[in-house]
Formats: sequence, structure tokens, C-alpha cells
Amino acid sequence: MHKIIKKTDLAPQIKKIVVEAGEIARKARPGQFVVIVSKESSERIPLTIADLNPQEGTITLIFQEIGFSTRELGLLGPGDSIQHILGPLGQPTDIDNFGTVICVGGGVGIAEIYPVVKAMKKAGNRVLGIIGARKKSLIILKEELRELCDEFFITTDDGSLGRKGLVTDILKDLFSAVEKSTHTQYPNRVYAVGPVVMMQAVSGLTKEYNIKTIVSLNPIMVDATGMCGSCRVSVAGKVVFGCVDGPEFDGHQVD
Repeated sequence: MHKIIKKTDLAPQIKKIVVEAGEIARKARPGQFVVIVSKESSERIPLTIADLNPQEGTITLIFQEIGFSTRELGLLGPGDSIQHILGPLGQPTDIDNFGTVICVGGGVGIAEIYPVVKAMKKAGNRVLGIIGARKKSLIILKEELRELCDEFFITTDDGSLGRKGLVTDILKDLFSAVEKSTHTQYPNRVYAVGPVVMMQAVSGLTKEYNIKTIVSLNPIMVDATGMCGSCRVSVAGKVVFGCVDGPEFDGHQVD
């Protein structure tokens, strides 16, 4: 059993919970995830580890109430316990001093870029953050990311916050500025997490400039340990498993 220490409403139907999970908090790295079972009879849900505190033995999970099981999880509050948490799972993000890194988050994917932004900044990178959602009320973690990023941009589909448009509009502007400048360079790496169509659009754009791009995939998972095969994806013409080979892959090689 894992006790919920704190619960916060970040946006309509988007919750953040801080949960006791000491061993996971000590071992987890950015980009990894856990599988939770809310109650003994609940189904398994994979969730990215949005943050962790090894000293306090806690991990932070952010999720959207979109189906039965996430709504069931959303009913739990401080003092309640989650039946099972398995993790850390998946391969961690490749963190290094690459130079300039652009981290792009869409929707709930914003929660997944947060630990990566923190780690990339700590590694000495110049980090640019771009986040987007359908409207202002669905933008999360903007102040936390703004504080970490050297440059920070927000887009919304309806223009209710930041620039009206898509995250790729900001990327295009940044690349265009480099083309016109004699003293700025293209980013050394782009990291994108969000809806599949967003990651596809980002990868298509960066491929034109030959910029290494990492995406985090979230295919359907059951056991999340490589046994069931439900999370198969095609990368570079080969079948791989999102749970054990990923969740991160080269965006230019994903089918």
C-alpha cells in the first residue's frame, strides 16, 4: 500500500498526487514511469513519474481523468492508499550536456517534459520550453517550467493564453530566426511529448533540419514488463516494445 500525501487539481480533470514510494523515489530517473493499481480489483495504469523526492521517499504523478480507472484514481485523496505501484519502469531519458535543448509538451504531456527539463538544465544545457494545449484552462506547470527554462513559450488553439496556434508554429519561428542570424545556432536536441499527431508534426519539422528528436510514446500497456506485447511499436522498421525498449525513441524513426 502506498499512501497519498498530497493531492492538487491542476486543471479540469487533471490531478497531481504525491505518493509514498521510497524505493522507487530513490531509483527512478527522468523519463521512467510506474504502473499503478488503485484498488485490489482495479486495472493497471501506466503513469509517468512527473517528479520525485528521494529524501522524503515520495513520487509525483499527474493524470487526466478520462476513463473509468483514472476517474477511480481521482476519487482518492490525502490519507487514502494506492494498492500497488510497480516501478521504475522503462528506459530513462538520455541526459547529457548537449548544448541547446528544446523541450516541447502538449496537453498532459507537459507533465512528462517537466522532469526532463529539470535534468537537462542541471546537466548544463540551455533549455527552451514550448508547451501547448487547446485552451488556457488546460495549461499546467507553466510557472514551474518558466522558472527552469532559459526561454519559455506557450501556445493555445484558441489564443486564450500565449500565442494562438500550435507548438510547431513556435518551432518554425525559432528555426527561421536561426536562418536569419549569424550568431545563433540550431538546437542540438529536441524532446517532445504529447498527442501522437503533435509528436509526428514536431518530428517531421525537425527532420528537415536534421535535428535529433526524441519522443515519448504511450501505447496501450498491460503488464508493462515486456511479456504481453500489447505495446508493440515500429521503430526503424523493427518491432519494439514501448514498455521495456522505450518509452522514448528517435522521433525520425517511429512509424
